[in-house]
Amino acid sequence: MELTPQSTVADVQQALAELEDPKHRAVNEKHGDDFGVNLGKLRALAKALKSNQELANELWATGDTATRLVALLIAKPRSFSLDQLQAWSKDATTPKVQAWFLSYIVKKSKLLEELRVLLMDESDPVQQAAAWELTAHQVVKAPEQLNLEQLLDTIESEMRTAPDRLQWAMNTTLAQIGIEHERLRPRALAIGESLQVLADYPTSAGCISPFAPIWITEMAKRKA
Repeated sequence: MELTPQSTVADVQQALAELEDPKHRAVNEKHGDDFGVNLGKLRALAKALKSNQELANELWATGDTATRLVALLIAKPRSFSLDQLQAWSKDATTPKVQAWFLSYIVKKSKLLEELRVLLMDESDPVQQAAAWELTAHQVVKAPEQLNLEQLLDTIESEMRTAPDRLQWAMNTTLAQIGIEHERLRPRALAIGESLQVLADYPTSAGCISPFAPIWITEMAKRKA
């Protein structure tokens, strides 16, 4: 089914159903995502719809993962209020939906820092993981808004025992601090060596290990 800017929620869901592939679903489910549509084809559907915040809101309200991914591609980031960002963040619990929400909506919003601070105070580790992903972004883009030493204190005391997704996001922040801020690099390296988080993570040939000391050292070398 071909979509147009005039397509409805029902049209979008029919088009997605036609693209459903059990093999894609099986792969995605291994990563915690409950959808079976090839992302390239999903992006093509969204491109045909064009930007449309009203339709994005309707698609998001379905609760369906593939439909929500389309919503994120056609939404207008700067149209969101802080309350709306917080509400969508609480809905964005599966890994791919959360990653796209942060990348395509929050990181393009002027309310990024305000949302990051709110999410840091959440008790839900999935929301905390979102906060730390945004923190890693701010380490690079707006470090003046952060207390980097305090972040390292928190990582040192909490990362080892954090749930997987939260631990990954905290580790990303640790690595970015070490990569971007030479003054704090020795401490970031020392924390990574001490905690050994992701030290045994399997890494494909040609890829950089997510183990912070290796990641920091390699990227610092490239920056130099």
